[in-house]
Amino acid sequence: MSTFTIFIALIIFVAFLLVVVIMVQNPKGGGLSSSFGGGGTQQLGGVQKTTDFLDKSTWTLATLLLALILLSNVSIMSGVANSGSKAFDENAIENALPPVDALPQETSEENN
Repeated sequence: MSTFTIFIALIIFVAFLLVVVIMVQNPKGGGLSSSFGGGGTQQLGGVQKTTDFLDKSTWTLATLLLALILLSNVSIMSGVANSGSKAFDENAIENALPPVDALPQETSEENN
């Protein structure tokens, strides 16, 4: 398994977690934080603490996602340099083409 494949799996996992955390939030303060309290005076964890946790986890997951994307780009570039691909080697392209003298030449007699 290549490094790039591992990064892709991590990116998908973090993106899924980020979507879940964002969907749990409610901009009006009613999302997950309101279900803990149930409208009573005693609240589990408190609305503000839940909102702070969701806000911090959103920023943390977003930062982690950005870092994973940048690191996957670095792993792609290092993989191309080490793969030995001839597509990026200019000398290999020049050597793969036949010399101009070896190409068949059309003469004016053949066209008539």
